[in-house]
Amino acid sequence: MKRPSAHPLRLTSLALAIMAATTMPAAADPTQPRLGTGQGDFGGVGIMQTPTARMAPLGGFAFSMSRTAPYRRYNLFFQPTEWLEAGFRYVEVENRRYLAARGDRNNLDKGVDVKLRLREEDRYWPQIAVGARDIGGTGLFAGEYLVASKRWHDFDFTLGIGWGYLGNQEDFTNPLSRLDDRFERRSGFTSGGDGGSVNLGSLFSGRSALFGGIEYQTPWQPLVLQLEVEGNDYQREPQRNHQEQDSRVNLGARLQLSDNVELKAGWQRGNTAMLGISVSTNLAGVSQLKRDPLPAEIGEPPVANTDDWSGLTSELDANAGIGVYRIYQSDNSVIIEGEPTRYPSLAESEYRAGRLLHNHLADDVDTLRFRWHERGMPLRESVHDRHALAAAAVSSAETVPYRHGLYAHAGHAPAQGELLHETTSQGFTYSLAPQLEQNFGGPDGYLYRLSVNFDSEYRLGRNDWLSATLTYTVDDNLDKYDYIGPSDLPRVRTHIGDYLAETDIGIANLQYTRTAQLGNDWYAMGYGGLLETMFAGAGGELLYRPFNSDVALGLDVNWVKQREFDQRFGMRDYSTWTGHLTGYWQTDFEDVLAKVSVGRYLAGDLGVTFDLSREFESGIRLGGWATFTDAGSDFGEGSFDKGIYLSMPLDAFFVRSTRQRAQVAWRPLTRDGGAQLARRQSLFDLTEERSMGRYWEEHADLMR
Repeated sequence: MKRPSAHPLRLTSLALAIMAATTMPAAADPTQPRLGTGQGDFGGVGIMQTPTARMAPLGGFAFSMSRTAPYRRYNLFFQPTEWLEAGFRYVEVENRRYLAARGDRNNLDKGVDVKLRLREEDRYWPQIAVGARDIGGTGLFAGEYLVASKRWHDFDFTLGIGWGYLGNQEDFTNPLSRLDDRFERRSGFTSGGDGGSVNLGSLFSGRSALFGGIEYQTPWQPLVLQLEVEGNDYQREPQRNHQEQDSRVNLGARLQLSDNVELKAGWQRGNTAMLGISVSTNLAGVSQLKRDPLPAEIGEPPVANTDDWSGLTSELDANAGIGVYRIYQSDNSVIIEGEPTRYPSLAESEYRAGRLLHNHLADDVDTLRFRWHERGMPLRESVHDRHALAAAAVSSAETVPYRHGLYAHAGHAPAQGELLHETTSQGFTYSLAPQLEQNFGGPDGYLYRLSVNFDSEYRLGRNDWLSATLTYTVDDNLDKYDYIGPSDLPRVRTHIGDYLAETDIGIANLQYTRTAQLGNDWYAMGYGGLLETMFAGAGGELLYRPFNSDVALGLDVNWVKQREFDQRFGMRDYSTWTGHLTGYWQTDFEDVLAKVSVGRYLAGDLGVTFDLSREFESGIRLGGWATFTDAGSDFGEGSFDKGIYLSMPLDAFFVRSTRQRAQVAWRPLTRDGGAQLARRQSLFDLTEERSMGRYWEEHADLMR
């Protein structure tokens, strides 16, 4: 799966749009208990200041904000598996200045958290989890914990032991120090350091303390009351920002306004109020009722094949979402070659097309063969029993025989037989869409740009096309963009603010692309032009991808030259070669797709990028990456690149089916080290239908 390109002015606006799209005003379900589901002050499922062993449902995705003076916390957390919770946050410190910023701005600290479930709750045993807060960066609020939670009627009890920030009360000597002396003292994190690294030697070391709490589900289901005892003493706050603590006991409440929105309030440290809000959704279950055209009614087959092949081709496009290349007949089989244009599920396209073809083909045609292509590249062939399909369409009792007769294969051999119809692939398509880009967390404060993207494409043939994207800025505050992070590498990314602020209208992309199939499992693509906002050049990609294999191997090589800030046709002096050898592995472990890319980055540094992602049943893919290079101390702030991304099918939000996707990425810093070329297409994405995926399950869903 292609990792979305992410520049510093692209944050979570689209991710929040997902939650807004699924956050319709609704009363809280009175039958659903709210225990163990709320977001804590630091983000992630917890009470307030303390975590619990609870997890969100698979695919959970939550944005939350809270304020307990002098801290404001902005959190984004997700549940990629049933046993793993992860997320990141910004902590705004109201009484400390942001040293890298000009003017009077509050300090911001970035942090990443993980929590692992070790044991599920059962009748006798509690749920047990282990986790770490603020494991990267400066580690100002870093802490680890082992925690257990147990439900009893309307109460949820939690008890844990915390280290670091969670253990500053130091109730007892760190029990792990009995195993090794290194656990006695905590070291490795420094206030105000460059950050971006993980010091494993500090985990579970230093002071330790008990923490815990109780949540009570009131008779009014939307309301949950909270009590917790925290392990922090607020006398060792980062940046010497110590706070008075009159009590370790915190009191709070959560009020569920709808299925997605929750308010929370509390009294913490015995002297300070807390207010917060969280908005959540479930990425695994995002969907939208469709208003697509109904499948064709099944009728009696004609005596002879239709004479109106052009009309049938138009129907196949409009109703079944197949852009037909050619239609052949060989003996009692009809072969339809084309590419998918509307439905994310090829199973749905084939089923709809089968109903149409049954009404237009003579009764002696027994087999329907769908030969799927993408950008002219053959990908696979699906074979249907025509009469079994028609029978299943009118009787649920016939669905099992029909499904058992389906099969698919690579379909490399050229189609044979009489050519009944052929279309041309030339044509012009375009789209116009708004785009809101935001940046929060840098020294320049909140930055935004509201723009309109005009994206167009002209198909010269089935295998080649011209693409262009113009971006017009409607409104922005990029005049505040000033800070450029430290780097001794060529400035290949950190001048992004100059590119975005230089002009109101720019050419984001203008390129020619051509694809080819070089062998049974080999695909190639070449391209040249203005490849992205900051670089122009030419390159090519080669991909080895066997049919329905869990592994693939790709290689891209590119020569690029840096563009002028005005995003027209002028070029700067800097040019370089960049490219990567990338291995893809679709694992059987939690449906995770693993990618490893080794090669040369835009700044000339050599290194490796690790990318792990998971696609939920809704089609939304959640992933993260980390890049390590040989730049060393020249890399700049953070020492390595990392981030998370979402790739979302617009089909999940629109009432009409579509194969288009939207992508958003978040990275805590923009660096010159580890920077990759933002290529418009990748062969792995274009050939995704080489994998059968949920094809058989999708056919079962259609028959219900």
